[in-house]
Amino acid sequence: MLRRILIGIAIGLGLVACQPSAGARPLSVRFGALPILDVLPVYVAQTEGYFAQEGLEVEVIPAASAAERDQLMQAGRIDAMVNDTVSTLFYNKEKAQIYVVRIARQAYPEAPQYFILANPNAGIQSPQDLKGVEIAISQGTVIEYMTDRILERAGLKPGDYRTVHIPRIPDRLQALMEGRVKAATLPDPFATLAIQQGAQVVADDREVRSISLSVLSFRAEVVERNPEAARRFLQAWDRAVAAIRANPEKYAGLLAEKQLVPQPLVGTYRLPPYPDRALPTREQFSDVIAWARAKGLLQADIPYERLVREVR
Repeated sequence: MLRRILIGIAIGLGLVACQPSAGARPLSVRFGALPILDVLPVYVAQTEGYFAQEGLEVEVIPAASAAERDQLMQAGRIDAMVNDTVSTLFYNKEKAQIYVVRIARQAYPEAPQYFILANPNAGIQSPQDLKGVEIAISQGTVIEYMTDRILERAGLKPGDYRTVHIPRIPDRLQALMEGRVKAATLPDPFATLAIQQGAQVVADDREVRSISLSVLSFRAEVVERNPEAARRFLQAWDRAVAAIRANPEKYAGLLAEKQLVPQPLVGTYRLPPYPDRALPTREQFSDVIAWARAKGLLQADIPYERLVREVR
């Protein structure tokens, strides 16, 4: 009898211990979301209930542009975002403000991320035809980085071509198709839309795909003070990536609902692969640091440990 009583008390205490205290706040993450394919795993994790199953509340805060997303992060109004290796450098010039915790997307042989395209009537067929030509880019961003590296691999030097700054992707696409610029660098799926409208593919990032990636980043304060929230977010993210890879057609409706692809592509666009769980390497960041220093955008190297953090 005494043994049964003791067992009952132990079970009761265990159940109480498993219950959150009355005043405890649930773990939460505020995610800043651009209307880009890279954030699809967040919407899938919400739709499938993965965040809730991990005991995490996630608030998605839309941002219309990278500048708006960065303002939200700098103001501490979001905890996580998808960005790129170039912007990570600018955040962490002086100290760690954000940590990269995952590769979000990357280029594949069958699915490039960045394309250098020519106007249908420009008569440009190859990278060599870009000598002396003005290419529309977004200066000081991953778009400029990829443009330089793609053309470098094709045998061109920065002095062989010129660039014009058109920061907004829809404006750059429109300028290209209207012939106001002969060439432009565009990310997919806007590149897919331009190609459907007749743009000529001059080059893409398949030859430099080892450095062509976007990243998932957390505010450094969250990683350092609340790593459990980041860990649970990543577990749900990884589950969402697996779900997308298993059945990409299932999430075509989300692409339209969240406006992750241009309207003319809704219903026909084929999702690219999403990568396995991984962090950017030292070599990948070394390359983008070397580029930024050569451009005068950085004055000194940034330690890898200030840029990347593995969350366990």
